[in-house]
Amino acid sequence: MNKVMVITGGSRGIGAATAYLAIDRGYAVCINYLHNQEAAKRVVDSIQQAGGKAIALAADISVEADVIDLFNTVDTKLGKVTALVNNAGILEQQMRVENMDFARLQRVFTINIIGSFLCAREAIKRMSTKHGGRGGAIVNVSSVASRLGSAGEYVDYAASKGAIDTMTIGLAKEVAEEGIRVNAVRPGFIYTDIHASGGEPNRVERVKEFVPMKRGGQAMEVARAILWLLSDEASYTTGSLIDIAGGR
Repeated sequence: MNKVMVITGGSRGIGAATAYLAIDRGYAVCINYLHNQEAAKRVVDSIQQAGGKAIALAADISVEADVIDLFNTVDTKLGKVTALVNNAGILEQQMRVENMDFARLQRVFTINIIGSFLCAREAIKRMSTKHGGRGGAIVNVSSVASRLGSAGEYVDYAASKGAIDTMTIGLAKEVAEEGIRVNAVRPGFIYTDIHASGGEPNRVERVKEFVPMKRGGQAMEVARAILWLLSDEASYTTGSLIDIAGGR
């Protein structure tokens, strides 16, 4: 069976690291991005130069029509998806809940929650044995913020990841008999660009002393867990949430 992976938000950070590792594991990869076409192209070019198969597709996962078009295009160019990594997500400037406006909450919840649901829906339609598929696996990228709460910084982001945890558990049970496994990774303080979105690019350096291992994590450390969950080595693992947070 051809192995085809869709990685949302795959142009940088955890998404890009997952793409590079996926190629080594025999996947053809679709790098989904929203704005940063140049970064996505760099990932695809690097993969192709190494002999792998990859494409980059722009799509706003919070827009249903974009998600449908994304998966239809993957069908045509790579084949039906067998692995989905729901990695795309946003956070906004650090602030208390009392200062958050409706527009911010709508952006965070629509992209982080609804976007993941839409992508999972399209993947299931292609993977499920109920629909004539041959099975597959989904990994949702959550966050340890879902259990820590991110007080004073971004409770909205933490809440959105709490929803992803619940989605992971429920969806895993829903499709378990249809050849699909659904799991999640919950990264802690990882060196990625997302912290700049919250207004503190060097946040990991500030908070790493709160981590029992006394360091931040690397994107590739998260990617390795994602690839394990997608692999046959995790064939009896579904509905699991794996913390990658240095013991925090």
